[in-house]
Amino acid sequence: MEMGLRNRVAIVAGASQGIGRATAEAFAAEGCRVAICARNAASLKAAAEAITKQHGVEVLDQAVDVTDASAVHGFVEAVINKFGSVDICVTNAGGPPAKGFMAASLEDWRKAVDANFLSAVYFAREVIPHMQRKHWGRIITITSITTKQPVADLVLSNAVRTSVVGLVKSLANEFGKDGILVNNVGPGFTATDRLKQLAKTRAQNSGQKEEEIFAGWAADAPLKRVGEPREVADAIVWLASERASYITGQTLLVDGGAYKGL
Repeated sequence: MEMGLRNRVAIVAGASQGIGRATAEAFAAEGCRVAICARNAASLKAAAEAITKQHGVEVLDQAVDVTDASAVHGFVEAVINKFGSVDICVTNAGGPPAKGFMAASLEDWRKAVDANFLSAVYFAREVIPHMQRKHWGRIITITSITTKQPVADLVLSNAVRTSVVGLVKSLANEFGKDGILVNNVGPGFTATDRLKQLAKTRAQNSGQKEEEIFAGWAADAPLKRVGEPREVADAIVWLASERASYITGQTLLVDGGAYKGL
């Protein structure tokens, strides 16, 4: 299927590993010019070199703390200076720590809001004017199944990521007239380092083995397995493509059917 993305400029945050990196690779495979950021400069550089080598596309990599509004501004400015525009922006940040409500400190809450909500605000403020000028743009946030179905021990994610959905819907309503589509992707349990850390925490708290925790997650989904980062990435690329040109303000769960609602 032709996605209509060749030579588009795609920003992907949190792209040094996991779902972010898989997403950057998937856009590169479609012929996009890709700009990636993350906090770890060495891992990010390795990802950029691997993407360029495999797909032969231009890649801009820059170490960025997405909780820093000025750093996000500088990154988007660098993207514009190198590529001349920005067409697609995928916001992404590592999830907050696995904790129950009473175990979460006020500092934990502040950090979760900064990383998982305000970072999306920062990127949207920077990219929307450039998208308005072209009357074409895609903003896609990566959140979690927790936006639809709370997960035990993830109260920070359950609360903060849901606020991103309100932002997505608001932006979709306000900027649809400018040709900008804004959507959210909510992964279910996906084989990333984040999930391994969550399994470790749950194992320590429950006395179960980590393998048993993973088996339980797999059993909870109709497909009886956890997801792969590339499967989430493919959904993101589709939402950014011309094939999804009448979809905005939505949350697409990529969860193997784990969500129990209608």
